[in-house]
Amino acid sequence: MPMKTVASLIVLVAMGVLGYTELTSRLVSLETSRELFENDLLKKSEQVPVDQEQHFLLEDLYKSVEKMEETQEMNMTNKVNIEFTQKQLEKLLTDVEKLKDKVRQNGSYNE
Repeated sequence: MPMKTVASLIVLVAMGVLGYTELTSRLVSLETSRELFENDLLKKSEQVPVDQEQHFLLEDLYKSVEKMEETQEMNMTNKVNIEFTQKQLEKLLTDVEKLKDKVRQNGSYNE
């Protein structure tokens, strides 16, 4: 056999071996990725009920906080109204006392 043919056969075999090695390493890499992905999915699927429960609890807490905020706003409005009513009542009481005093004074002149 000529030397050229032997060299080309050696190059072809070397290329075949390198191609096979690359192909097997790529397959191993893909299989490893798939296994890791499946393991992550299994872990996530195990956590779903806990996550859903936490989500429901958070949602309930948000609703409770919103109700409390509404109640607090109503109480603040009530406080303002009560303070206004107290001031008006105090003014009314002083006006009534002045009127009583005037009526008493008028009554003492009539007698």
